[in-house]
Amino acid sequence: MHHFHYSGSDLVCESVDLAAVARLYGTPTYVYSAATIADNYRRLRDSLAGLDVQVCYAAKANSNLALLRLCANLGAGFDLVSGGEIRRVLAAGGDVRSSVFAGVGKTEAEIRLALENGIFSLHVESEPELARINHVAGTLGVKAPIAIRVNPDVDAHTHAKITTGKSDNKFGIPLQHAAAAYEAAAKCRNIAIKGVQMHIGSQLTQVGPFTEAVAKVAPFAAELKANFGISYFSIGGGMGIVYRDALASGTQTWWEALPADQRPLTPELYGATLTPLLAPLGLKVLLEHGRFMVGNAGVLLSRVEHLKRGAGKNFLVVDAAMNDLVRPAMYDSYHETVPLHRDSSRRALKVDIVGPICESGDCFAKDRQIQEVGEGELVAFMSAGAYGYSMASRYNTRPLPAEVLVQGRTFELINTRETFAQMTAGEKIPAFLR
Repeated sequence: MHHFHYSGSDLVCESVDLAAVARLYGTPTYVYSAATIADNYRRLRDSLAGLDVQVCYAAKANSNLALLRLCANLGAGFDLVSGGEIRRVLAAGGDVRSSVFAGVGKTEAEIRLALENGIFSLHVESEPELARINHVAGTLGVKAPIAIRVNPDVDAHTHAKITTGKSDNKFGIPLQHAAAAYEAAAKCRNIAIKGVQMHIGSQLTQVGPFTEAVAKVAPFAAELKANFGISYFSIGGGMGIVYRDALASGTQTWWEALPADQRPLTPELYGATLTPLLAPLGLKVLLEHGRFMVGNAGVLLSRVEHLKRGAGKNFLVVDAAMNDLVRPAMYDSYHETVPLHRDSSRRALKVDIVGPICESGDCFAKDRQIQEVGEGELVAFMSAGAYGYSMASRYNTRPLPAEVLVQGRTFELINTRETFAQMTAGEKIPAFLR
């Protein structure tokens, strides 16, 4: 569910007319719904009924300070993958003490930062990293809380670039070698074993891979509890969202008309399926979802530059580009594109929706049916709250877009559009070129 819908002929976020946002702050601009994020958080938190659950929002999905504060206010911890994300959570007033630090290449400086700020746990990806954490903790005179990330060799059946739980992925320690890694950790003077962790990928749309992975790792978690007294089991994140028919998915029951095998994965099904596997362990359960929390809570607003008619193909040229939203170019991903003003009297066009960047890859959609729109009119790319702004770049010297947060009838700019002066502030022309 989400809170984007048409009110009459106009697309709104909660109770805010999105055209008014575009008029005030220009385009391209990301707009996020606070109510959608709050709803998604509560559904995740309540999905594993009767278990001790901590939602750790995966900040890499969208690390805007306002969204981090919103998540913190809801009660979320954070799944962090860099020193920069740790600093962002601190700047937003979030609690690092209920957060975890993951990633295959943690530097000594990042480990030190995490430990100095009381991180709940570091998720260890390899034996060399375990030695590094032990060393850094020793220099600080503390014991580093850790969980080892176990790779269960489960196919998530998702895009090849976002699968993380197969044996040929770079993440984690193979399940068959994990016991030896825990034995090694137990011998480290500056390590405190706290839990076990797994994560098999992103944008999973079926519950089967989650079930397979938890079933594989749960017996090992029970052994760790008996042998090392672990207190938690992090089952990662990765629940997918709806990208096709995204606007329709804002309603509670839209999917009931779909065949059972086409219905989206919901937190309720996810929780009902996994609870019987997790409950016997008696462990705290960490959920590390990002896309599910914010993906359908955001849209990217864009203005039409013109319709270019080609030989056998039409191109709708908009002012947003692959630097603003790279997912279609990078993953061939689908984002529903809708007009901000709906007019049933207009004909439908089949177009390629493209941006102004000098690459053929700067294409949001091919042969897409969309209501005829003209120069200066506005469109929205749906389901853009996750891995949109957080993956944006300055390619072609294009400024980073603005970001706006909506709550009810109010909205506020939470990130100003980048200026040319900000883009070039760190650059200089060396003396030998003057």
